[in-house]
Amino acid sequence: MRVYLPATLADVQRLLDDGQWMPLGGTGFALTPALREAYSAGDDEELAEVAQREAARASIRLLAATESELPVRRVVVVAERTDAVPRPDLDTAVVRISGPVTEKQVVAVHVDGADAEPSVRAAVECIDAADLGDEDAELTLGDAEDHDLAWFATQELPFLLELL
Repeated sequence: MRVYLPATLADVQRLLDDGQWMPLGGTGFALTPALREAYSAGDDEELAEVAQREAARASIRLLAATESELPVRRVVVVAERTDAVPRPDLDTAVVRISGPVTEKQVVAVHVDGADAEPSVRAAVECIDAADLGDEDAELTLGDAEDHDLAWFATQELPFLLELL
């Protein structure tokens, strides 16, 4: 199953340094049967994008909870996993994996461009308020989510981090 894992640039650095990385709580997002049921229309590619967007939003939550010298950008690590278990009790796209993600399991990484940083930084500041229903905070979060994530192949990751 293709799993979209919320991450930070520090997590990507850890993946490259150690050859593996454990997502917080083993939590990821995927095209699950529950997600497919929740939408009356949409092909697998469109529904996978829904899972990826959920992972990108979760990346904002990770950024809000951690400190790093690296740029404030949303990151989604895409991996192939056979152990992903749906967690419909949490949400329709949520899955849990049981162990670390290895470099060989990573298919790609999606990262915000530098132009998204001000919007992502603002979203980091108000993510909790948005989760609690603050409409202004939700609009600020939407501004960050309006930025498309860039796609990076696994062999490009060392260069991505060097160029930051």
